[in-house]
Amino acid sequence: MNSSFKLLRIYTDEAAYFGDRKVFEVVAGRARAAKVAGATVLQALLGFGHTPNMHRRNVLDDDQSVVIEIIDEDAKLRAFVETLADLEHLGPITLEAVEVLRWPPAKGG
Repeated sequence: MNSSFKLLRIYTDEAAYFGDRKVFEVVAGRARAAKVAGATVLQALLGFGHTPNMHRRNVLDDDQSVVIEIIDEDAKLRAFVETLADLEHLGPITLEAVEVLRWPPAKGG
């Protein structure tokens, strides 16, 4: 496996919008357009960050903390982060080395 793979994490919340689209949807769409190896959006049960608001999972509320995880090579992820400069409501963005143990082959389509 390629040892230069990294895991990019982008923290935001579900109530953050960019125009009429949720920020996490914009980020995921841009990641797909950038042809990164893989991306997943995760909802948190509970979270807080740069504001004093506690984001809790609630059926009637859409203000949950969200983490977007993206895997690819270091250089590609760093270039991808630059494409997010116009997005507000992003929290910390972190990058860490990961060891990929298995990578399934791409399926057609």
